Amino acid sequence: MVNVTIWNEYRSERENMDAATLYPNGIHRFIGEFVKEDGHNIQFSTLDEPENGLPASLLDQTDVLLWWSHNKNEEVLDSVAKRVEQRVLDGMGLIVLHSGLRSKPFHLLMGTTCHSTRRNKDELERVWIISPNHQIVKNIKSKYIEIPKSQIFTEPFDIPQPDHLILISWNQAGDVFRSGCCWNKGNGKIFFLGPGHETHPVYYNKDIQSIIKNSIHWAKPQPNS
Repeated sequence: MVNVTIWNEYRSERENMDAATLYPNGIHRFIGEFVKEDGHNIQFSTLDEPENGLPASLLDQTDVLLWWSHNKNEEVLDSVAKRVEQRVLDGMGLIVLHSGLRSKPFHLLMGTTCHSTRRNKDELERVWIISPNHQIVKNIKSKYIEIPKSQIFTEPFDIPQPDHLILISWNQAGDVFRSGCCWNKGNGKIFFLGPGHETHPVYYNKDIQSIIKNSIHWAKPQPNS
């Protein structure tokens, strides 16, 4: 059993009617519903809780942290971001979802701006599986996952070279984006998954759910961590 903490900014679902309709109890709790199918011990935390929901006592008991954020990344305390960074270096796994690419912990761990271009045009996105033998895409039968309407990120994406590139997204305007990237940092593992905007039902997609579930098993601490 893996101790999983799912962290969510949890503002969009309370302020945006479309997001509230899709995820009435929050994206974190929706993700928790399918993650718990693997028998993990799950805890939830959000931005507006004391210490942004991530006190040392919780992080010290967390094997894998899932992070979903949108446009309130600057409200995360620098001390909390450093705490997350250190836990990853010590061996905790980190799954960064969607606009979490702009989060403070991800920036600290990447050592770059993590900047990419973003558009809100409800475009078709095809998420191509380019490393079909990797654990994170285990049991996904198709060559790509098609998302009919998606918020689009495009290259250039200012990140260090991934240790493994699992997914590349293509959109109907012809842009591409490295949307599934893995890194080893210190004793920890990091996976970034691009698709997952709050006003699109991306997390309802069974293949996306499988990727998230597989990434938890991939990122969990190893016995010698």
